Amino acid sequence: MPPLTIETPLGALPAFKKSILAKLEKRDFHTVGDLLRHLPRSYEDYSVIRPVAELSVGELATVEGKVVRLSAGRTYRKQVFLTEATVSDGTGEIRAVWFGNRFIAQTLSEGARIRLSGRVAEDGKGLLFQTPDYERASRAATHTARLIPVYPEVGGVSSRFFRWQITELFTKLKTIPDPIPEDILTRLHLPTFQVALRYVHLPKNDDEWMLARKRFAFDEMFLFQLKALQAKALYDTSSAIRILDAHDSTGQFLGSLPFKPTDAQARAIQDIITDLAGPRPMNRLLNGDVGSGKTLVAASAARAVALAGYQAAILAPTEVLARQHWESLSKLFADEPFTIALLTREYRYLGRDEASKVALGKAIEAGIPKIIVGTHAILQEGIRFHDLALVVVDEQHRFGVEQRAELQTRASGLDDGESERIPHFLTMTATPIPRTLALAFFGDLSLSVLDEMPAGRRPIETKIARNNADRELVYGFVRSEAAKGHQTFVILPLVEESEALEDVKSATAEVERLRADVFPDLRVGLVHGRMKAKEKEEEMRKFRDRETDVLVATAVVEVGVDIPNATVMIIENADRFGLAQLHQFRGRIGRSEKKSFCFLFPGDGAAENARLETLEKSASGFEIAEADLALRGPGAFFGTRQSGLPDIAMENLTNLRLVEIARAEAGDLLVSDPSLERHSLLRDELRRFEEKIHLE
Repeated sequence: MPPLTIETPLGALPAFKKSILAKLEKRDFHTVGDLLRHLPRSYEDYSVIRPVAELSVGELATVEGKVVRLSAGRTYRKQVFLTEATVSDGTGEIRAVWFGNRFIAQTLSEGARIRLSGRVAEDGKGLLFQTPDYERASRAATHTARLIPVYPEVGGVSSRFFRWQITELFTKLKTIPDPIPEDILTRLHLPTFQVALRYVHLPKNDDEWMLARKRFAFDEMFLFQLKALQAKALYDTSSAIRILDAHDSTGQFLGSLPFKPTDAQARAIQDIITDLAGPRPMNRLLNGDVGSGKTLVAASAARAVALAGYQAAILAPTEVLARQHWESLSKLFADEPFTIALLTREYRYLGRDEASKVALGKAIEAGIPKIIVGTHAILQEGIRFHDLALVVVDEQHRFGVEQRAELQTRASGLDDGESERIPHFLTMTATPIPRTLALAFFGDLSLSVLDEMPAGRRPIETKIARNNADRELVYGFVRSEAAKGHQTFVILPLVEESEALEDVKSATAEVERLRADVFPDLRVGLVHGRMKAKEKEEEMRKFRDRETDVLVATAVVEVGVDIPNATVMIIENADRFGLAQLHQFRGRIGRSEKKSFCFLFPGDGAAENARLETLEKSASGFEIAEADLALRGPGAFFGTRQSGLPDIAMENLTNLRLVEIARAEAGDLLVSDPSLERHSLLRDELRRFEEKIHLE
């Protein structure tokens, strides 16, 4: 067999049977390197061997002794297979019990000396371990008597299997190449890749695994920053369509509005109009609170492009929101000399007229509509633009690095008659993002922040409903608001009943209960994510036109839905949502001069949820986002899967110093070696990283 390397396929290792390989390959474990990059999620300290006589209930401990009794078989009552061993170390005896594992009974025998590691429990017969780790005392410590790594299970492959195999690999691997340049590691006092792997999988103490995780956190943030800076370099060295002389026209447009834009809106629009006039493509993030007026900023940019004779594409995350943007822009620009199109899978309009997909596609290619509103699918359906100068992406709360990168790539490669130039790119986030995350996630973008609310928006009064009496008061309040002609949202986390979440109200069940028992005299509607786009649009139209008094909805209303007449929101099982998401929901009301109210109903047992009190005290999305980040971590804030960042990097996003160091090192390296030609190992690692997080 050839020497073992990190590129060796797992199938070449004798211990990896076909059944195990199949499970691992489904989760993208193919090589020795993939296995070594599967990091422990925690550690159990079993390093001290204790006399049985000194054990206490509840402590983690290791004992070593002789098996003096062994029994195996099915229990009388529940017919569950049980193995029980009694171990004596001379100071006393302790039992070990395993359920459902026949293999243990076959490997243990009376008289054998073994080690047991686990948490000490007690029953009517005395002290015992329940399902402890074990191994023969003659073997080197792998599963007991040391700092034990606990691995996430993968497709049913146990932590014990990973521990055994990874320990074996370190006896055979001679050298592991390091992708990070040696001078960077020296400067930052970080261990080599090989040492870090040994520290994280076979730590002798806490200091070793913590140093290893620091190294891996740097690696992933460094690679991410390399990718971000390369994307920035693409924009910094590319040319763009220049939208000149738009300042005066934009100022006149803003002055003609029936309201005065906030200073933050004015600054953001000024920044964007300046970017559009430059020779390089704009690559900007518009970061604003709920209701801060991001749509007006984007509309101003699209208008400038359209008046210059070029095209702008505005992409929304849902068909309902795309249609709403189209409606808003059509009204806002009713007197402008350009056409606005709507293109989604279910809606196709050229101006105010419906059009076939073919006809609309030909019109876009001919340059007839200057503003094209649609979902992200526009960039995936082969639409040919005539002269696309601007792409605006209106993102959901769960902002995805992967999706943004794909949209940027598609936008830069569009067949739009301007092959030598890249469209300007504006991203709008629907939730405020703390500075650390903005730097880490969006370091390749210029940043505009909308931290002011438009005049006339009254703060929303938020209350936690803690008992049935509160619930009845809230329902009475809904009736009184309906009597004034005002409307109510009821938000639920699920569409249908789920056995796994029996305590969570479902939208379909709740709407029937409200119609029959609570509001029989009111008109109660329903909208959820499983409806077809036209069904959702019809329900939203009824609510918007006041044909419905109460709308029961799932998270489909989280972003962008604008119902100025809605003054009440009830959020059921509010403890199951993040604070930032709850703030998004709350932003669907309070969109007029009317006083608005949000009532949070925690699930059973969560009535004293201190986390929700943040929403009672604060109306600032930026403050709430900071609190959400502190309470749940960045992985939950963004949703790790959607973010595109690996877990260990997500855990360290709030470490601003790490982000800054990684960015500085990445920037310095790219100055001296922009294409990483002199760093082939790092180039290969960056390619692997891109594939892992799907940034391609």
